[in-house]
Amino acid sequence: MTLTYIFHSGFALETELSVLVFDYWHDPSNVMGRVLKSEKPIYVFSSHFHEDHFTREIFNWKKIHSNITYILSKDILRHRRASKEEANAWLAKGGSWTDGKLSVKALGSNDSGVSWVIETEGKRIFHAGDLNNWYARFLSEAVPGQTIYSEEFGEYIDPIAHEKQFLGELKDIKKVADSFDLVMFPVDGRIGNGYTLGGRQFIEHFKVGMFVPMHFVASGFESSWRMKEFTDEKHIPFWEISREGETIEV
Repeated sequence: MTLTYIFHSGFALETELSVLVFDYWHDPSNVMGRVLKSEKPIYVFSSHFHEDHFTREIFNWKKIHSNITYILSKDILRHRRASKEEANAWLAKGGSWTDGKLSVKALGSNDSGVSWVIETEGKRIFHAGDLNNWYARFLSEAVPGQTIYSEEFGEYIDPIAHEKQFLGELKDIKKVADSFDLVMFPVDGRIGNGYTLGGRQFIEHFKVGMFVPMHFVASGFESSWRMKEFTDEKHIPFWEISREGETIEV
């Protein structure tokens, strides 16, 4: 498989028989210009309605490519970002879809929408969407049952309850799969100390063939590389992405 970094949480994964596109938002290096020239079927995934994970631009691609399948989180429909007929499948947590070549399960998120477990051509792939331990830096000062105001997020949060929810989602995912050939997961330096904690907790729970960081645009490419010291400890290959449009063989 060949994985190409598009931007933020966006990737294009080309297999022998198809191309999978995840959470397209912006495309500074015009990755999709090349993808849309492919003769292979294209599967498009959007994990939730947030503007940095979903744009209506994806629907324009069907004017260029004759074989595109849209598999979208149901919250996009609920927030009226798209109409029902625009996607081939609308999935919420627990939902599944297959066309015989690709099998998809929608798992949970502790933010909006879903995370994806995809099986195709003997490989199992995970894209986290916005599943992460977002409030990790507050855990050291947290008191059970009390909230803390986060200036970064502009709201009062309960980091202990939030982490419990995150770990609960990992347990639910493990009921479906305990290993992945490829994992795309947020490593976002903006959230402060402990920004790798969610990724570390993920690799503690699952066997991972390759770990790929995402959602790091605001803090920079090198910030995501911090995760490598933890994947190295577990002998998990890690992709140190350095530019948009970069590719790697998986």
